[in-house]
Amino acid sequence: MKTTDQFPLTAHVFDPLTPRASTRMNTSADDPALHARLTQPQEIKDTTAGLQLRSSVGQQLAILSVSSEVFPLIKTGGLADVTGALPKALKGHGVSTITLLPGYRGVREKLQRVQQAATLFILGEHATLVRGEFDGDSFLLLECPALYERDGGPYVDVHGEDYRDNWKRFAVLSKAAAEVAAGILQDWKPDIVHIHDWQTALTAAYLNDMGLRTPTVLTIHNLAFQGQFAAQIFPALGLSPRYFDRRFMEYYGDISFLKAGIALSEVITTVSPTYAREILTPELGMGMDGLLSTRRNNLRGIVNGIDQELWNPATDPYIPAQYGVTSVEKRRSNRSAVGQRFGLIENGGPILSVVSRLTWQKGIDLLQPVIPGIVDRGAKLIVYGQGEGAMIAPLVDFARRYAGRVVVHVGFNEPDAHLLHSGSDIVLQPSRFEPCGLTQLYALRYGAIPIVARTGGLAETIIDANEAAMEAKVATGFQFQPGSVEDFYHAIDRALSAFEHQPFWRQLQAQAMKANFSWNRSARQYSTLYRSLIASRNRGTG
Repeated sequence: MKTTDQFPLTAHVFDPLTPRASTRMNTSADDPALHARLTQPQEIKDTTAGLQLRSSVGQQLAILSVSSEVFPLIKTGGLADVTGALPKALKGHGVSTITLLPGYRGVREKLQRVQQAATLFILGEHATLVRGEFDGDSFLLLECPALYERDGGPYVDVHGEDYRDNWKRFAVLSKAAAEVAAGILQDWKPDIVHIHDWQTALTAAYLNDMGLRTPTVLTIHNLAFQGQFAAQIFPALGLSPRYFDRRFMEYYGDISFLKAGIALSEVITTVSPTYAREILTPELGMGMDGLLSTRRNNLRGIVNGIDQELWNPATDPYIPAQYGVTSVEKRRSNRSAVGQRFGLIENGGPILSVVSRLTWQKGIDLLQPVIPGIVDRGAKLIVYGQGEGAMIAPLVDFARRYAGRVVVHVGFNEPDAHLLHSGSDIVLQPSRFEPCGLTQLYALRYGAIPIVARTGGLAETIIDANEAAMEAKVATGFQFQPGSVEDFYHAIDRALSAFEHQPFWRQLQAQAMKANFSWNRSARQYSTLYRSLIASRNRGTG
Protein backbone atom coordinates (compact mmCIF):
# COMPACT_ATOMS: atom_id res chain seq x y z
CA MET A 1 0.00 0.00 0.00
CA LYS A 2 1.21 3.48 -0.82
CA THR A 3 2.21 5.47 2.23
CA THR A 4 2.46 8.84 0.51
CA ASP A 5 0.13 10.79 -1.75
CA GLN A 6 -2.58 8.17 -1.52
CA PHE A 7 -5.77 7.84 0.46
CA PRO A 8 -7.64 4.68 1.49
CA LEU A 9 -10.05 3.43 -1.16
CA THR A 10 -12.50 2.46 1.57
CA ALA A 11 -12.97 4.23 4.89
CA HIS A 12 -13.45 1.57 7.56
CA VAL A 13 -15.15 2.72 10.74
CA PHE A 14 -12.95 1.73 13.65
CA ASP A 15 -13.98 1.69 17.29
CA PRO A 16 -11.14 0.54 19.56
CA LEU A 17 -13.56 -0.35 22.34
CA THR A 18 -15.65 -2.89 20.43
CA PRO A 19 -14.83 -6.08 18.51
CA ARG A 20 -14.17 -5.87 14.79
CA ALA A 21 -16.99 -6.52 12.38
CA SER A 22 -16.96 -9.85 10.61
CA THR A 23 -16.16 -8.09 7.33
CA ARG A 24 -12.85 -6.72 8.60
CA MET A 25 -9.53 -7.56 6.97
CA ASN A 26 -7.48 -10.38 8.46
CA THR A 27 -5.68 -9.55 11.69
CA SER A 28 -2.84 -11.29 13.41
CA ALA A 29 -5.44 -13.31 15.30
CA ASP A 30 -6.06 -15.19 12.05
CA ASP A 31 -2.44 -16.36 12.21
CA PRO A 32 -1.95 -17.88 15.70
CA ALA A 33 1.82 -18.11 15.37
CA LEU A 34 2.15 -14.47 14.33
CA HIS A 35 -0.28 -13.35 17.01
CA ALA A 36 1.62 -15.19 19.73
CA ARG A 37 4.89 -13.69 18.59
CA LEU A 38 3.62 -10.11 18.40
CA THR A 39 1.34 -9.84 21.40
CA GLN A 40 1.26 -10.38 25.11
CA PRO A 41 -1.36 -9.39 27.69
CA GLN A 42 0.39 -6.44 29.34
CA GLU A 43 -0.79 -2.94 30.12
CA ILE A 44 0.75 0.17 28.64
CA LYS A 45 2.95 2.35 30.87
CA ASP A 46 1.26 5.10 32.87
CA THR A 47 2.76 8.36 31.63
CA THR A 48 0.49 10.73 33.50
CA ALA A 49 1.62 10.62 37.12
CA GLY A 50 4.33 12.43 39.02
CA LEU A 51 5.88 14.44 36.18
CA GLN A 52 8.24 17.24 37.22
CA LEU A 53 9.66 19.32 34.40
CA ARG A 54 12.04 22.22 34.73
CA SER A 55 9.81 24.65 32.79
CA SER A 56 6.69 26.25 34.19
CA VAL A 57 4.07 28.64 32.98
CA GLY A 58 5.64 31.97 32.03
CA GLN A 59 9.15 30.58 31.55
CA GLN A 60 10.93 29.88 28.27
CA LEU A 61 9.81 26.56 26.83
CA ALA A 62 12.05 24.22 24.83
CA ILE A 63 10.33 22.34 22.01
CA LEU A 64 11.67 19.49 19.92
CA SER A 65 9.82 19.61 16.60
CA VAL A 66 10.17 16.41 14.56
CA SER A 67 9.30 16.50 10.86
CA SER A 68 10.11 14.68 7.65
CA GLU A 69 10.51 18.00 5.80
CA VAL A 70 11.12 21.65 6.70
CA PHE A 71 11.23 24.66 4.39
CA PRO A 72 13.63 25.92 3.16
CA LEU A 73 15.88 22.90 3.75
CA ILE A 74 13.64 20.31 2.07
CA LYS A 75 10.08 20.64 0.80
CA THR A 76 7.49 18.57 -1.06
CA GLY A 77 4.35 20.35 0.19
CA GLY A 78 2.61 22.41 2.83
CA LEU A 79 3.98 20.36 5.74
CA ALA A 80 7.40 21.89 5.14
CA ASP A 81 5.97 25.42 5.05
CA VAL A 82 4.27 24.88 8.41
CA THR A 83 7.21 23.26 10.20
CA GLY A 84 9.51 25.94 8.82
CA ALA A 85 7.37 28.93 9.80
CA LEU A 86 5.95 27.91 13.18
CA PRO A 87 9.27 27.91 15.12
CA LYS A 88 9.94 31.48 13.98
CA ALA A 89 6.52 32.64 15.16
CA LEU A 90 6.84 30.83 18.49
CA LYS A 91 9.92 32.84 19.44
CA GLY A 92 7.72 35.83 20.16
CA HIS A 93 5.77 33.76 22.69
CA GLY A 94 8.64 32.55 24.84
CA VAL A 95 9.12 29.26 22.99
CA SER A 96 12.41 28.09 21.48
CA THR A 97 12.45 25.21 19.00
CA ILE A 98 15.00 22.77 17.69
CA THR A 99 13.76 20.88 14.62
CA LEU A 100 14.86 17.31 13.97
CA LEU A 101 14.68 16.02 10.40
CA PRO A 102 16.40 13.35 8.27
CA GLY A 103 19.78 14.17 6.79
CA TYR A 104 18.70 14.02 3.15
CA ARG A 105 21.32 14.58 0.48
CA GLY A 106 22.29 18.24 0.23
CA VAL A 107 20.62 19.40 3.43
CA ARG A 108 23.75 19.57 5.58
CA GLU A 109 25.39 21.92 3.08
CA LYS A 110 22.64 24.49 3.68
CA LEU A 111 23.33 24.75 7.42
CA GLN A 112 25.76 27.03 9.19
CA ARG A 113 27.83 26.33 12.33
CA VAL A 114 27.50 22.59 11.85
CA GLN A 115 28.85 20.30 14.55
CA GLN A 116 28.45 16.69 15.51
CA ALA A 117 26.18 16.26 18.52
CA ALA A 118 25.82 12.50 19.14
CA THR A 119 26.16 9.06 17.62
CA LEU A 120 23.44 6.44 17.75
CA PHE A 121 22.81 2.84 16.82
CA ILE A 122 19.10 2.50 16.06
CA LEU A 123 17.28 -0.52 14.67
CA GLY A 124 20.54 -1.92 13.32
CA GLU A 125 21.63 1.36 11.69
CA HIS A 126 24.56 3.59 12.63
CA ALA A 127 23.52 7.25 12.64
CA THR A 128 24.88 10.63 13.63
CA LEU A 129 23.07 13.63 15.03
CA VAL A 130 24.40 16.90 13.64
CA ARG A 131 23.48 20.34 14.98
CA GLY A 132 23.32 23.41 12.79
CA GLU A 133 21.55 26.68 12.12
CA PHE A 134 19.78 28.30 9.22
CA ASP A 135 18.37 31.82 9.17
CA GLY A 136 18.35 32.01 12.96
CA ASP A 137 16.61 28.65 13.49
CA SER A 138 18.18 25.59 15.12
CA PHE A 139 18.20 22.14 13.55
CA LEU A 140 19.22 18.59 14.26
CA LEU A 141 19.97 16.40 11.26
CA LEU A 142 19.79 12.64 11.63
CA GLU A 143 22.50 11.53 9.25
CA CYS A 144 22.25 7.92 8.14
CA PRO A 145 23.42 7.61 4.52
CA ALA A 146 21.97 4.12 4.08
CA LEU A 147 18.48 5.49 4.76
CA TYR A 148 18.41 9.09 3.62
CA GLU A 149 21.06 9.89 1.01
CA ARG A 150 19.18 8.81 -2.10
CA ASP A 151 18.59 10.07 -5.62
CA GLY A 152 14.81 10.38 -5.25
CA GLY A 153 12.74 12.57 -2.97
CA PRO A 154 12.09 12.28 0.76
CA TYR A 155 9.44 9.58 0.29
CA VAL A 156 9.65 8.24 -3.26
CA ASP A 157 12.36 7.07 -5.63
CA VAL A 158 13.24 8.51 -9.02
CA HIS A 159 10.35 6.54 -10.54
CA GLY A 160 7.83 8.02 -8.12
CA GLU A 161 7.42 4.82 -6.11
CA ASP A 162 7.49 4.70 -2.32
CA TYR A 163 10.79 3.48 -0.90
CA ARG A 164 10.16 -0.04 0.30
CA ASP A 165 11.91 0.69 3.58
CA ASN A 166 9.98 3.86 4.42
CA TRP A 167 8.81 2.10 7.56
CA LYS A 168 12.39 1.81 8.76
CA ARG A 169 13.48 5.26 7.57
CA PHE A 170 10.84 6.97 9.67
CA ALA A 171 10.92 4.53 12.57
CA VAL A 172 14.62 5.38 12.94
CA LEU A 173 13.77 9.10 12.84
CA SER A 174 11.08 8.62 15.50
CA LYS A 175 13.36 6.56 17.74
CA ALA A 176 16.07 9.23 17.42
CA ALA A 177 13.54 11.84 18.54
CA ALA A 178 12.81 9.77 21.64
CA GLU A 179 16.54 9.51 22.36
CA VAL A 180 16.85 13.31 22.15
CA ALA A 181 13.95 13.65 24.57
CA ALA A 182 15.74 11.21 26.87
CA GLY A 183 18.78 13.51 27.03
CA ILE A 184 21.27 12.10 24.55
CA LEU A 185 22.47 15.65 23.82
CA GLN A 186 23.36 16.09 27.52
CA ASP A 187 23.16 19.91 27.37
CA TRP A 188 19.60 20.13 26.09
CA LYS A 189 16.30 18.37 26.73
CA PRO A 190 12.89 19.42 25.43
CA ASP A 191 9.89 20.23 27.55
CA ILE A 192 7.54 19.16 24.76
CA VAL A 193 7.98 16.96 21.69
CA HIS A 194 5.89 18.17 18.74
CA ILE A 195 5.52 15.51 16.03
CA HIS A 196 4.00 15.88 12.58
CA ASP A 197 2.06 13.34 10.51
CA TRP A 198 2.65 9.60 10.23
CA GLN A 199 6.37 9.89 9.49
CA THR A 200 7.11 10.96 13.05
CA ALA A 201 4.03 9.66 14.89
CA LEU A 202 5.86 6.56 16.16
CA THR A 203 7.84 8.90 18.44
CA ALA A 204 4.92 8.76 20.89
CA ALA A 205 5.20 4.97 21.12
CA TYR A 206 8.97 5.03 21.65
CA LEU A 207 8.64 7.67 24.37
CA ASN A 208 5.99 5.61 26.10
CA ASP A 209 7.97 2.39 25.77
CA MET A 210 11.05 4.08 27.26
CA GLY A 211 9.03 5.31 30.23
CA LEU A 212 9.69 8.96 29.35
CA ARG A 213 7.14 11.47 30.54
CA THR A 214 7.85 14.26 28.10
CA PRO A 215 4.45 15.37 26.74
CA THR A 216 3.85 14.82 23.04
CA VAL A 217 1.75 16.90 20.66
CA LEU A 218 0.84 15.24 17.35
CA THR A 219 -0.28 17.48 14.49
CA ILE A 220 -2.22 15.74 11.73
CA HIS A 221 -1.72 17.67 8.53
CA ASN A 222 -3.59 15.13 6.41
CA LEU A 223 -5.33 12.08 7.89
CA ALA A 224 -5.35 10.33 4.51
CA PHE A 225 -1.68 9.43 4.92
CA GLN A 226 -1.43 6.94 7.77
CA GLY A 227 1.88 5.11 7.52
CA GLN A 228 0.26 1.70 7.10
CA PHE A 229 2.59 -1.28 6.78
CA ALA A 230 2.46 -5.07 6.97
CA ALA A 231 2.34 -6.53 10.47
CA GLN A 232 5.42 -8.63 9.73
CA ILE A 233 7.68 -5.60 10.17
CA PHE A 234 6.51 -4.96 13.74
CA PRO A 235 9.27 -6.98 15.49
CA ALA A 236 11.89 -4.91 13.64
CA LEU A 237 10.57 -1.69 15.20
CA GLY A 238 12.15 -2.54 18.56
CA LEU A 239 8.96 -1.86 20.50
CA SER A 240 7.50 -4.00 23.24
CA PRO A 241 5.08 -6.56 21.74
CA ARG A 242 2.25 -5.06 23.79
CA TYR A 243 2.02 -2.20 21.31
CA PHE A 244 0.81 -4.62 18.65
CA ASP A 245 -2.72 -4.20 19.90
CA ARG A 246 -5.86 -2.73 18.39
CA ARG A 247 -5.75 0.05 20.98
CA PHE A 248 -2.38 1.31 19.75
CA MET A 249 -0.87 0.16 16.43
CA GLU A 250 -2.65 -2.87 15.01
CA TYR A 251 -4.83 -1.66 12.14
CA TYR A 252 -6.93 -4.09 10.11
CA GLY A 253 -4.24 -6.74 10.14
CA ASP A 254 -1.49 -4.24 9.46
CA ILE A 255 0.14 -1.61 11.64
CA SER A 256 -0.26 2.15 11.42
CA PHE A 257 2.35 4.62 12.60
CA LEU A 258 -0.23 7.41 12.68
CA LYS A 259 -2.57 5.34 14.83
CA ALA A 260 0.20 4.97 17.43
CA GLY A 261 0.58 8.74 17.54
CA ILE A 262 -3.17 9.31 17.88
CA ALA A 263 -3.47 6.74 20.65
CA LEU A 264 -0.41 7.74 22.68
CA SER A 265 0.10 11.50 22.26
CA GLU A 266 -1.17 13.77 25.02
CA VAL A 267 -2.79 16.14 22.52
CA ILE A 268 -3.71 15.79 18.86
CA THR A 269 -4.04 18.92 16.76
CA THR A 270 -5.25 19.39 13.22
CA VAL A 271 -4.62 22.37 10.99
CA SER A 272 -8.11 23.86 11.21
CA PRO A 273 -11.08 23.59 13.61
CA THR A 274 -13.38 22.51 10.78
CA TYR A 275 -11.08 19.65 9.84
CA ALA A 276 -10.91 18.62 13.50
CA ARG A 277 -14.69 18.16 13.38
CA GLU A 278 -14.70 16.53 9.94
CA ILE A 279 -12.28 13.76 10.87
CA LEU A 280 -14.65 12.56 13.57
CA THR A 281 -17.08 11.50 10.83
CA PRO A 282 -17.02 8.27 8.80
CA GLU A 283 -16.93 10.32 5.59
CA LEU A 284 -13.62 12.06 6.33
CA GLY A 285 -12.29 9.99 9.24
CA MET A 286 -10.38 7.69 6.85
CA GLY A 287 -11.00 4.71 9.11
CA MET A 288 -9.65 6.53 12.17
CA ASP A 289 -12.88 8.28 13.21
CA GLY A 290 -13.67 5.74 15.91
CA LEU A 291 -10.27 6.07 17.56
CA LEU A 292 -10.31 9.85 17.19
CA SER A 293 -13.73 9.99 18.82
CA THR A 294 -12.26 8.34 21.91
CA ARG A 295 -9.65 11.14 21.96
CA ARG A 296 -12.17 13.90 21.25
CA ASN A 297 -11.34 15.75 24.48
CA ASN A 298 -7.67 15.82 23.49
CA LEU A 299 -8.29 16.99 19.92
CA ARG A 300 -7.75 20.63 18.92
CA GLY A 301 -8.01 22.53 15.64
CA ILE A 302 -5.50 25.37 15.13
CA VAL A 303 -5.62 26.98 11.71
CA ASN A 304 -2.33 27.38 9.87
CA GLY A 305 -0.77 30.73 9.13
CA ILE A 306 1.71 31.80 6.49
CA ASP A 307 5.12 33.41 6.65
CA GLN A 308 4.18 36.98 5.73
CA GLU A 309 7.78 37.98 5.20
CA LEU A 310 8.42 35.18 2.73
CA TRP A 311 5.05 35.67 1.03
CA ASN A 312 4.95 39.44 0.65
CA PRO A 313 4.20 41.00 -2.76
CA ALA A 314 5.80 44.26 -1.63
CA THR A 315 9.23 42.65 -1.20
CA ASP A 316 9.06 39.34 -3.12
CA PRO A 317 12.31 38.84 -5.08
CA TYR A 318 10.69 36.20 -7.33
CA ILE A 319 8.23 38.53 -9.07
CA PRO A 320 8.97 41.19 -11.72
CA ALA A 321 6.84 43.93 -10.14
CA GLN A 322 6.43 44.36 -6.41
CA TYR A 323 3.19 45.90 -5.17
CA GLY A 324 0.78 46.37 -2.28
CA VAL A 325 -2.87 47.08 -1.60
CA THR A 326 -2.54 50.68 -2.79
CA SER A 327 -0.51 49.79 -5.88
CA VAL A 328 -2.29 46.66 -7.07
CA GLU A 329 -2.29 47.96 -10.65
CA LYS A 330 1.37 46.90 -10.81
CA ARG A 331 0.16 43.31 -10.91
CA ARG A 332 -0.31 43.83 -14.67
CA SER A 333 3.42 43.38 -15.18
CA ASN A 334 3.35 40.08 -13.32
CA ARG A 335 0.28 39.05 -15.28
CA SER A 336 2.21 39.61 -18.50
CA ALA A 337 5.16 37.67 -17.11
CA VAL A 338 2.87 34.72 -16.30
CA GLY A 339 1.53 34.78 -19.86
CA GLN A 340 5.03 34.78 -21.32
CA ARG A 341 6.35 32.13 -18.92
CA PHE A 342 3.54 29.70 -19.74
CA GLY A 343 2.86 30.57 -23.37
CA LEU A 344 -0.61 32.07 -23.02
CA ILE A 345 -2.25 34.12 -25.74
CA GLU A 346 -3.02 37.71 -24.77
CA ASN A 347 -6.73 38.37 -25.21
CA GLY A 348 -7.43 40.50 -22.15
CA GLY A 349 -9.31 37.71 -20.40
CA PRO A 350 -8.58 36.69 -16.83
CA ILE A 351 -5.93 34.09 -15.92
CA LEU A 352 -7.08 31.24 -13.70
CA SER A 353 -4.48 29.00 -12.10
CA VAL A 354 -4.31 25.80 -10.10
CA VAL A 355 -1.15 25.46 -8.00
CA SER A 356 -1.54 22.13 -6.31
CA ARG A 357 -0.79 18.46 -6.03
CA LEU A 358 -2.67 17.02 -8.98
CA THR A 359 -4.65 14.35 -7.14
CA TRP A 360 -8.18 13.15 -6.55
CA GLN A 361 -8.19 14.69 -3.08
CA LYS A 362 -7.50 18.08 -4.63
CA GLY A 363 -10.49 17.66 -6.97
CA ILE A 364 -8.35 17.93 -10.10
CA ASP A 365 -10.75 15.69 -12.06
CA LEU A 366 -13.46 18.33 -11.49
CA LEU A 367 -11.55 20.66 -13.80
CA GLN A 368 -12.26 18.60 -16.90
CA PRO A 369 -15.99 19.41 -17.26
CA VAL A 370 -15.51 23.13 -16.61
CA ILE A 371 -12.58 23.82 -18.94
CA PRO A 372 -14.70 24.39 -22.10
CA GLY A 373 -16.84 26.91 -20.20
CA ILE A 374 -13.74 28.72 -18.94
CA VAL A 375 -12.34 29.00 -22.47
CA ASP A 376 -15.72 30.06 -23.93
CA ARG A 377 -15.77 32.95 -21.47
CA GLY A 378 -12.43 34.18 -22.85
CA ALA A 379 -10.46 33.14 -19.78
CA LYS A 380 -7.24 31.10 -19.62
CA LEU A 381 -6.23 28.28 -17.31
CA ILE A 382 -2.84 27.16 -15.98
CA VAL A 383 -2.65 23.84 -14.12
CA TYR A 384 0.64 23.65 -12.26
CA GLY A 385 1.99 20.90 -10.00
CA GLN A 386 2.83 17.23 -9.71
CA GLY A 387 0.62 14.25 -9.03
CA GLU A 388 -1.28 11.33 -10.45
CA GLY A 389 -0.98 10.44 -14.12
CA ALA A 390 -4.69 9.60 -14.33
CA MET A 391 -5.51 13.15 -13.26
CA ILE A 392 -2.95 14.80 -15.53
CA ALA A 393 -3.48 12.97 -18.85
CA PRO A 394 -7.01 14.31 -19.61
CA LEU A 395 -5.88 17.83 -18.81
CA VAL A 396 -2.98 17.50 -21.25
CA ASP A 397 -5.53 16.62 -23.94
CA PHE A 398 -7.39 19.86 -23.17
CA ALA A 399 -4.11 21.78 -23.36
CA ARG A 400 -3.56 20.41 -26.87
CA ARG A 401 -7.12 21.28 -27.89
CA TYR A 402 -6.95 24.79 -26.45
CA ALA A 403 -3.31 25.67 -27.11
CA GLY A 404 -2.39 29.04 -25.62
CA ARG A 405 -5.53 29.11 -23.50
CA VAL A 406 -5.01 26.00 -21.35
CA VAL A 407 -1.55 25.05 -20.07
CA VAL A 408 -0.55 22.05 -17.99
CA HIS A 409 2.88 22.25 -16.35
CA VAL A 410 4.05 19.17 -14.48
CA GLY A 411 6.68 20.15 -11.93
CA PHE A 412 7.18 22.59 -9.09
CA ASN A 413 9.58 25.29 -7.94
CA GLU A 414 9.21 28.21 -5.55
CA PRO A 415 9.79 31.04 -8.09
CA ASP A 416 6.98 29.75 -10.32
CA ALA A 417 4.61 29.47 -7.35
CA HIS A 418 5.28 33.07 -6.34
CA LEU A 419 4.93 34.29 -9.93
CA LEU A 420 1.61 32.51 -10.42
CA HIS A 421 0.14 33.99 -7.26
CA SER A 422 1.33 37.46 -8.20
CA GLY A 423 0.06 37.34 -11.79
CA SER A 424 -3.03 35.12 -11.79
CA ASP A 425 -6.39 36.80 -11.41
CA ILE A 426 -8.10 33.77 -9.87
CA VAL A 427 -6.79 30.69 -8.04
CA LEU A 428 -8.89 27.51 -8.09
CA GLN A 429 -8.99 24.97 -5.22
CA PRO A 430 -11.70 22.36 -5.89
CA SER A 431 -10.52 20.02 -3.10
CA ARG A 432 -12.81 17.22 -1.98
CA PHE A 433 -11.33 17.68 1.48
CA GLU A 434 -8.66 20.09 2.68
CA PRO A 435 -7.29 20.02 6.25
CA CYS A 436 -6.25 23.66 6.01
CA GLY A 437 -4.73 24.67 2.72
CA LEU A 438 -2.02 27.28 2.28
CA THR A 439 -2.48 28.10 -1.39
CA GLN A 440 -5.61 30.15 -0.74
CA LEU A 441 -3.76 32.11 1.96
CA TYR A 442 -0.92 32.90 -0.46
CA ALA A 443 -3.51 33.89 -3.07
CA LEU A 444 -5.21 36.30 -0.65
CA ARG A 445 -1.89 37.91 0.20
CA TYR A 446 -1.16 38.49 -3.49
CA GLY A 447 -4.61 39.64 -4.60
CA ALA A 448 -5.41 36.52 -6.62
CA ILE A 449 -9.03 35.78 -5.77
CA PRO A 450 -9.57 32.20 -4.53
CA ILE A 451 -12.42 29.94 -5.63
CA VAL A 452 -12.55 27.17 -3.04
CA ALA A 453 -14.60 24.16 -2.04
CA ARG A 454 -16.50 24.68 1.20
CA THR A 455 -14.48 22.20 3.28
CA GLY A 456 -11.87 22.13 6.05
CA GLY A 457 -9.64 25.15 6.29
CA LEU A 458 -10.87 26.49 2.94
CA ALA A 459 -14.30 27.10 4.44
CA GLU A 460 -12.76 28.91 7.42
CA THR A 461 -10.35 31.18 5.60
CA ILE A 462 -12.35 32.36 2.57
CA ILE A 463 -15.48 34.49 2.92
CA ASP A 464 -17.83 34.10 -0.03
CA ALA A 465 -18.46 37.22 -2.11
CA ASN A 466 -22.22 37.23 -1.69
CA GLU A 467 -24.12 40.48 -1.62
CA ALA A 468 -24.17 40.81 2.16
CA ALA A 469 -20.45 40.06 2.55
CA MET A 470 -19.52 42.54 -0.17
CA GLU A 471 -21.70 45.22 1.40
CA ALA A 472 -20.01 44.57 4.73
CA LYS A 473 -16.62 44.70 2.95
CA VAL A 474 -15.47 41.35 4.32
CA ALA A 475 -15.72 39.06 1.25
CA THR A 476 -12.43 37.59 0.02
CA GLY A 477 -13.33 34.95 -2.60
CA PHE A 478 -15.91 32.44 -3.77
CA GLN A 479 -17.06 29.14 -2.25
CA PHE A 480 -18.87 26.12 -3.70
CA GLN A 481 -20.13 22.73 -2.57
CA PRO A 482 -17.28 20.14 -2.53
CA GLY A 483 -17.45 17.60 -5.33
CA SER A 484 -20.20 19.39 -7.27
CA VAL A 485 -19.20 20.20 -10.84
CA GLU A 486 -22.32 22.31 -11.30
CA ASP A 487 -21.66 24.40 -8.19
CA PHE A 488 -17.97 24.65 -9.10
CA TYR A 489 -18.79 26.11 -12.49
CA HIS A 490 -21.38 28.42 -10.95
CA ALA A 491 -18.66 29.81 -8.63
CA ILE A 492 -16.32 30.27 -11.61
CA ASP A 493 -19.10 32.04 -13.52
CA ARG A 494 -19.73 34.37 -10.57
CA ALA A 495 -16.01 35.18 -10.38
CA LEU A 496 -15.68 35.81 -14.12
CA SER A 497 -18.72 38.10 -14.03
CA ALA A 498 -17.20 39.98 -11.10
CA PHE A 499 -13.92 40.36 -13.01
CA GLU A 500 -15.80 42.16 -15.78
CA HIS A 501 -16.79 44.89 -13.29
CA GLN A 502 -13.39 46.26 -12.29
CA PRO A 503 -14.51 48.53 -9.39
CA PHE A 504 -16.13 45.50 -7.76
CA TRP A 505 -13.04 43.40 -8.50
CA ARG A 506 -10.64 45.97 -7.06
CA GLN A 507 -12.68 46.12 -3.86
CA LEU A 508 -12.58 42.33 -3.61
CA GLN A 509 -8.81 42.31 -4.18
CA ALA A 510 -8.26 44.94 -1.49
CA GLN A 511 -10.33 42.97 1.01
CA ALA A 512 -8.43 39.79 0.17
CA MET A 513 -5.03 41.43 0.56
CA LYS A 514 -5.97 42.91 3.94
CA ALA A 515 -6.89 39.51 5.38
CA ASN A 516 -4.46 38.63 8.16
CA PHE A 517 -3.31 35.03 8.35
CA SER A 518 0.08 35.53 9.95
CA TRP A 519 1.46 32.82 12.21
CA ASN A 520 1.21 35.05 15.28
CA ARG A 521 -2.32 34.01 16.27
CA SER A 522 -1.61 30.32 15.66
CA ALA A 523 1.70 30.50 17.51
CA ARG A 524 -0.06 32.06 20.50
CA GLN A 525 -2.51 29.14 20.53
CA TYR A 526 0.31 26.58 20.35
CA SER A 527 2.20 28.35 23.13
CA THR A 528 -0.90 28.29 25.32
CA LEU A 529 -1.38 24.61 24.54
CA TYR A 530 2.22 23.76 25.41
CA ARG A 531 2.02 25.62 28.72
CA SER A 532 -1.28 24.02 29.66
CA LEU A 533 0.31 20.60 29.10
CA ILE A 534 3.23 21.49 31.35
CA ALA A 535 0.95 22.89 34.06
CA SER A 536 -1.37 19.89 33.88
CA ARG A 537 1.46 17.39 34.04
CA ASN A 538 3.17 19.16 36.94
CA ARG A 539 -0.09 18.92 38.85
CA GLY A 540 -0.25 15.23 37.96
CA THR A 541 -3.65 15.66 36.28
CA GLY A 542 -2.68 15.47 32.60
